[in-house]
Amino acid sequence: MNVTARWEHFSHDADIGVRGLGATIEEAFEQAALALTAVIADPAAVSPAEMIRLSCAAPDAELLLVDWLNGLIYEMATRNMLFSRFVVQLDDGRLAAQAWGEALEVARHHPAVEVKGATYTELKVAQQPTATG
Repeated sequence: MNVTARWEHFSHDADIGVRGLGATIEEAFEQAALALTAVIADPAAVSPAEMIRLSCAAPDAELLLVDWLNGLIYEMATRNMLFSRFVVQLDDGRLAAQAWGEALEVARHHPAVEVKGATYTELKVAQQPTATG
């Protein structure tokens, strides 16, 4: 199956859910991060001017996704930044990533909300079944 990388938002008990889709799990994690940015501001308005590195580890893909998103939320809060480009590498329960972004400018980015954290509600990492013909 040829999956086009994309992200989505969906209704969620906590507030809003993010979904990342991609041909690989790494691409899906990158798209989930982009969806996270899109909860706050338009990712197209965020210049990928500065790169930071992030890493985390977890025993399974679901926990790794939560750790990844919460790591980004932490970086956004402590650095007062938004991110619009991501490269994720996964290896045996470890995530190493680069995120590019810029300092938050309220007048230009028009942030809608401050994300407090990723939760386990409706958490799922799965490979979509392939279409057979």
